[in-house]
Amino acid sequence: MTPTPLSSREAGWIIFILALGAGFSVASIYYAQPLLPLMGANLHLSVEGMGLVPTLTQAGYALGILFLLPLGDRHDRRTLILLKSAALAVLLLLCSLTDQLTSLLVVSLLIGMAATMAQDIVPAAAILAPAGKQGKMVGTVMTGLLLGILLSRTVSGLVGALFGWRVMYQAAALSIALIGLLMWRILPRFAIHSTLSYPQLMKSMAHLWKRYPALRRAAVAQGFLSIAFSAFWSTLAVMLLAHYQMGSAVAGGFGIAGAAGALAAPLAGGLADKYGAGRVTQLGAGLVTLSFALMFLMPLLPPHGQLLLIGLSAIGFDLGLQSSLVAHQNLVYSLEPQARGRLNALLFTGVFIGMALGSVLGSRLYVVAGWNGVVVLAVVTGAIALAIRLRESARLASIARAVR
Repeated sequence: MTPTPLSSREAGWIIFILALGAGFSVASIYYAQPLLPLMGANLHLSVEGMGLVPTLTQAGYALGILFLLPLGDRHDRRTLILLKSAALAVLLLLCSLTDQLTSLLVVSLLIGMAATMAQDIVPAAAILAPAGKQGKMVGTVMTGLLLGILLSRTVSGLVGALFGWRVMYQAAALSIALIGLLMWRILPRFAIHSTLSYPQLMKSMAHLWKRYPALRRAAVAQGFLSIAFSAFWSTLAVMLLAHYQMGSAVAGGFGIAGAAGALAAPLAGGLADKYGAGRVTQLGAGLVTLSFALMFLMPLLPPHGQLLLIGLSAIGFDLGLQSSLVAHQNLVYSLEPQARGRLNALLFTGVFIGMALGSVLGSRLYVVAGWNGVVVLAVVTGAIALAIRLRESARLASIARAVR
């Protein structure tokens, strides 16, 4: 049976637990990044071997989004979330016990796949939200998810430096186990919306992509915003070291500044409920573009002013990116509620393609054109996303006029 949408009071507690679950699970794919030197020294890994750890973790997450998320339309989401939380806790513990590269890489890939429980949690929040509060509730859960992404590196770097990388993974396993127990206690069962076999379920994703132009535009626009986001965070630490002689700890501090922007995302969800998701996607894309464009002023400022501007820009574009993502999810979920798992998988496939391209293009442009090259890339991709959203708005307005 379909769970009845909850009262605002009941929903507040459950959504808070779901936000924690989304944040802690997605953080699992980022813990390794600041720990790589410690892992490399402990396991005698080459630079190439160390680089494979985050690569395979991200690859596992991308594979999980594409091949596991659609199962949410075929099976009870509560069961999927609990199974993935149990698997993720065990895998994180195994990672802390590994003593060779091969097992580390296999476990890293599987951690990425299990961490997609974060993306099962988001549609669950949309289903449980009280009438008229879907945007706000999804925004709250997505804030938890983005905080997990932004703060995971800071936390793992600190814990790793103080207690070692193995303790970090053991603490992560414990946190997921506790969150899993909480969700076991509070989550209701969810309706099964599809009786399709798994191959049919995967095939239906192509039909959904063709059927809904709004889905295609949402995935592409969010993908371009993700290029800007990833290009910035992939090159920031290198730029800070080269220009300001500041280490990765300072880059982590900018992550906290970005997290402050993400905290305002539930407000964006509320605006989407009130004024429409399309308008919020435009505002989000515009804010991302403007925030990056402000960094063209850096040469006019003293060093401390430049660092302050980077921090303010990080707050602005993280708020814009998160607002746009929440609104895009609201928009996509409304297309076909029975296919939320598959629609979410398609949207986040666009996001991850953008993240991967942003990392590659940002690094290349930094080598060729310096920090200004990265900023130009971010501004251009943000402007393309804004243009896509404005064009979609014009298309819908044209259809509305034709109907009248």
